[in-house]
Amino acid sequence: MTEADLMRLKVLARLQARGLPPHIGWSDLLQEAFARVLDGSRRQPDGVPVVAFVAGVMRSIKEYYWREARRGTRQRQKLLAELESTGIEEGEPFDPQPSPERRAIAIQEMEAINELFEDDPQAQQIISALYEGLTVEETCTLCGLSKTDYDSTRTRIRRALIKAGLRTPQP
Repeated sequence: MTEADLMRLKVLARLQARGLPPHIGWSDLLQEAFARVLDGSRRQPDGVPVVAFVAGVMRSIKEYYWREARRGTRQRQKLLAELESTGIEEGEPFDPQPSPERRAIAIQEMEAINELFEDDPQAQQIISALYEGLTVEETCTLCGLSKTDYDSTRTRIRRALIKAGLRTPQP
């Protein structure tokens, strides 16, 4: 993935994040898209450019948030009643920057992923290749893998992340 591709994805993420709840920023949307690609829950079809593929993943995530928001409207009255019972008039302003707690959680998750795959160089190579935006063919050539080995390793990565509680299964 080139710098230009990353910039395009950032612009697309900013556009997709408009209208989402304030606690979901464009960087969260982009990061979640990359996370789903890395954990194997979203697979890039052959011949689809990386930018178009990740943009589609972000659009799908946005739709997920909208579905959740529609479900949440049914609970809004209950939550408002609880908020009023706590005595908070307006609520505290929301800070879109990650809190120290959220940063600590992210660091712990990254350490857990590194530890999870420390004895699996093939998984580490594929994770690195996905991070770099390489295609399946480029990754197989670079790592000396067959397409079957690549798919098997991606499945192993996804299952290990789910088993470790670092990802949830995607429908």
